[in-house]
Amino acid sequence: MKKDIENRADISVLVHTFYDKIRADDEIGPYFNELIKDWDSHLEKLTDFWETNLFGIRKFKGNPIAVHNKVDEHFNGQINANEFGIWLNHWFQTLDALFEGENVEILKQRARKMGTFMMVSIYENRAKKTVTQIKEII
Repeated sequence: MKKDIENRADISVLVHTFYDKIRADDEIGPYFNELIKDWDSHLEKLTDFWETNLFGIRKFKGNPIAVHNKVDEHFNGQINANEFGIWLNHWFQTLDALFEGENVEILKQRARKMGTFMMVSIYENRAKKTVTQIKEII
């Protein structure tokens, strides 16, 4: 029987295992591997993010929406729902392989919502840029 996610150490195991899979993924790994130079500090920041998200411990500082919009701009608007789906599948598989319980289900639900919100934000950001470009032409 697997245990539930109970503390930062559990979240750290989750984050490290998950991003090992992400980095090795042929489709979405390049997005991460090209831009993230210091994986140790990035994984620490993501552990802070998920610890804040699950346990309400205020460690995370950052703006994930702005970061994801910049990543999409860097890759010329290539990020779409497919990439978020791959990310989410890896997240679910990693959670299920390592843990079970209420917090696992909470993190699945929050990742689903977050992915949707990020994707909508990326589309809105693209639309704003398009409107700005059209206004400059006119």
